[in-house]
Amino acid sequence: MGDDHPHGAESGGWAPAVRATAHCLTGCAIGEVLGMAIGTALAWHAAPTMVLAIALAFVFGYSMTLFAVVRVGLAFKAALGVALAADTLSITTMEVVDNAVLLLLPGAMDAHLSDGLFWWSLALAFVVAFVITAPVNRRLIARGKGHAVVHRYHGH
Repeated sequence: MGDDHPHGAESGGWAPAVRATAHCLTGCAIGEVLGMAIGTALAWHAAPTMVLAIALAFVFGYSMTLFAVVRVGLAFKAALGVALAADTLSITTMEVVDNAVLLLLPGAMDAHLSDGLFWWSLALAFVVAFVITAPVNRRLIARGKGHAVVHRYHGH
């Protein structure tokens, strides 16, 4: 059990779910922060800023898995299918939750890049999204879906 990938990774335990959620959050956060920063810097309204942030979250979220499975030798088209199967529900859950948090926090969508509110509201949104998405990933992995699909290509 002391290896990097504990036994039961396919059983839906918390460790693989937390790893999958952290992986997803990394890609989503890169895209989300980039989209929010671009929209805010260009003084866009909330709706187009959120659309850009969500689109980039999906692009970066899928890209992280896509590049990982291409690196282990999977053809691009097959790797794209794995990324879509592994990450769609996780990214969707994360985006719904973190954008809901941002919309519910007074002033968060109007904060500028130089405002502490801009950065701490994003951080809070990511924490809440992580907490909500981890059980989703746990359930997916327990059913052999989500990141369990990716693990098949990493020899887990």
